[in-house]
Amino acid sequence: APSPAAGFHALDEQRIAGYLRSQAEVARRLGGRPEEWDIKEVGDGNINFVYIVRGPAGALVLKQALPYVRCVGESWPLSSERARFEALALMKEAELCPAHVPEVVLYDERMAVIVMQFLAPPHIILRKGLIQGAQYPLLADHMSHFLASTLFHTSLLHLDSTAYRANVAQYTGNNPMCRLTEQVIFTDPYGDAPLNRWTSPQLDADVAALRADAEAKAAISMLKLKFCEHAEALIHGDLHTGSVMVTDTTTWVIDPEFCFYGPMGFDIGAFLANMFLCYFSTDGHPGSRSAQRAWILEACIDLWQQFCAKFLAHWDDGAASEAPGDACPKLLFGGDEESLQAYQARFMAGLLTDSLGFAGAKMVRRVVGIAHVEDLDSIEDADARAACERRALKFGRSLLVHAARFSNMEEVVAAAEAMRAEGGA
Repeated sequence: APSPAAGFHALDEQRIAGYLRSQAEVARRLGGRPEEWDIKEVGDGNINFVYIVRGPAGALVLKQALPYVRCVGESWPLSSERARFEALALMKEAELCPAHVPEVVLYDERMAVIVMQFLAPPHIILRKGLIQGAQYPLLADHMSHFLASTLFHTSLLHLDSTAYRANVAQYTGNNPMCRLTEQVIFTDPYGDAPLNRWTSPQLDADVAALRADAEAKAAISMLKLKFCEHAEALIHGDLHTGSVMVTDTTTWVIDPEFCFYGPMGFDIGAFLANMFLCYFSTDGHPGSRSAQRAWILEACIDLWQQFCAKFLAHWDDGAASEAPGDACPKLLFGGDEESLQAYQARFMAGLLTDSLGFAGAKMVRRVVGIAHVEDLDSIEDADARAACERRALKFGRSLLVHAARFSNMEEVVAAAEAMRAEGGA
């Protein structure tokens, strides 16, 4: 990984006030004097350090990208330049979907620091709320809005090819984060990688079977090709339930540091995967979760249906405009509704297949790879946890290998219910 910029140094709770006092807009929004600011580290992620800074006039979030993977340490270097791409993506996403992306107040390239809008309580990380058993009635509406707005408007369906290629080039430098994804999602879980972990000995046989699974290896490798080669739109790149903050009425998407121009289905699949991981985890948590399970499955159906409706609405508007994207030229589709609908139907069917394949890949890696999900890891009884994980793993493998068998989200949900009912046997 490249060395940090000259003048870079790691911040901590003691150093942050002195650093921020020189940032006029940040200091203005916090108010008061630096010695009055309350600074607390809140990050529990795998990669970065995150702090909440509170002043008399307001609060902000400071995020710093250190030149290594936090959950491993300095033995796994990782370029701090990822903060630049995250800031670029946040600002672009906020332009396209301001209702669901926080404002960037400061980006300091030298220090690899982003200071952004603080999402005050009762905002909670979506994953935390789901683990507690919560349901969020507006989640599918809000997430479908974010996905449709950001994916369509950064694609060749909306842009001309000159602007599109300039955008692709702008994010190409986020290669270290892409290579990290390629390793931990598309490679390591299917072999004897040293950082893989799983509930042992309960899942030992399942892990051995996966490593010998020719169909799974072929499917994951085809998806890796697609991840690396299909620059369809600006994608978040890590859109799990830990990258979303919610209340009953609001939804905010954060942490796009893995952003690049990639396949649209990777973002959609990542979010679906984490909803299904939560679904399979519920049997390991106390109390009745039947209502929450029903809501999760309905939310997955709603998310896909609303996404399709909103994405196609953007597409219809663009096709009818004076300057549609270069992937939908007027010469071919202007005034030809039948051809446009045939094109859209083929595109959306392919996007569903991509999304389900990537969802499967994400589910598999969260059970047997380096980075797991709290939904499952927080189940204290190892046997109960392993039973939930086995169902999630088998369902993930089914999506990975057989994505093309599903023609709608209702079929996917029915398959998830069947997998839970048969216990993953």
